[in-house]
Amino acid sequence: MRRTLPLLVTATLLFAACSSDDDTASNDTTETTTESTDDTASTDPETTDDSSPVTSPANPDKPEVEIPTEIPTELVVTVLEEGSGPAAEAGDTVLVDYVGVRSRDGVEFDNSYDRGAPFSVALGQGGVIVGWDQGLDGAQTGARLQLDIPSDLAYGEQGSGDIIGEDEALTFVIDVRAVIPPADPADEPAEPGVEPSEGATGVTTVVLREGDGDVLETGQSAVIRFVLFRGDNGVVLESSWSAQPQPLPYTEDLFPPLFDGMEGMSVGERRAIIFPPEYPEFGFGPEGDPTSGLPAGTDIVIVVDLVAVYGTPDS
Repeated sequence: MRRTLPLLVTATLLFAACSSDDDTASNDTTETTTESTDDTASTDPETTDDSSPVTSPANPDKPEVEIPTEIPTELVVTVLEEGSGPAAEAGDTVLVDYVGVRSRDGVEFDNSYDRGAPFSVALGQGGVIVGWDQGLDGAQTGARLQLDIPSDLAYGEQGSGDIIGEDEALTFVIDVRAVIPPADPADEPAEPGVEPSEGATGVTTVVLREGDGDVLETGQSAVIRFVLFRGDNGVVLESSWSAQPQPLPYTEDLFPPLFDGMEGMSVGERRAIIFPPEYPEFGFGPEGDPTSGLPAGTDIVIVVDLVAVYGTPDS
């Protein structure tokens, strides 16, 4: 994703995706790795070795982890809170928040809550430890799970960093934010679906396909897929359809045409959002971006599919 969206990265469209990728690379210890313990430790700045569990009273959403009475020798999945909707299966993307601790003493080595961004798991693709790939199979949106993972389904003899030692069993409490099926390439918009636009003076929206799911509200997070088009001739500038979906905080800090254009959108809905090139503070402007195929003074159409919504709306 970092090579794409030359126009919209500065518009904060996918700042969640970029920060999530970076966090995964530098902080997340659930990733599978073949690096040495020293290398892992050097890329995991949030882990600290002490003798007591780590808690975060300043973050009320972060759950406390009750460690098992016995060190797990097989994977144990405990549903702490039920979810709803389709069960996750291989090929789906599962967005989660989590806390991970050592099963033997509850010492924390990683969590996503303090980073303020959920972690995206491509289920069944081998991108995380085996205990996660197996433990998240069948998970539903809104569920809270505890995974007690034996060492052979975690990091085994290698360990990871200073806290996860050799043959260390791990315990996670995981909040499942969204279960997202893989994109159907045949459903990716090939054209804007609206009349050519030149000389737009404001943001307009056209509903291309009705949705039947939850309605997006300010303060929540939205998971979207999008295609960016030139408004004058419908040429594709950028698409997220081949990328792993990531959450987008729907707040007033969002790029203004998206914030306005997605208002009241429901899950499953597809909208075309048309806007003029007058947002230089977000990387647009009268000069356009010729290197990305956007001439000066060209209107823009972004076709957005709302895939999932989660979180608590602003009061």
